[in-house]
Amino acid sequence: MTKIKKRFVAGAKCPKCGARDSILLFKEHGIETIECTECDYREQQTDEKVAQKATGAVIGVFKPD
Repeated sequence: MTKIKKRFVAGAKCPKCGARDSILLFKEHGIETIECTECDYREQQTDEKVAQKATGAVIGVFKPD
């Protein structure tokens, strides 16, 4: 069983609870996922969606509303 590498996103604010520095970014089954450590917020987007939103030197764009 492989361990999923999760990284905190510095300065990120959870769109649900508003907590700062609580967002984790990781890939789960090839799907980019963000998750809040303070509440149950979770959002996923496929590589195709990331590629459509990415421009220039940006690796990926996650725009929670």
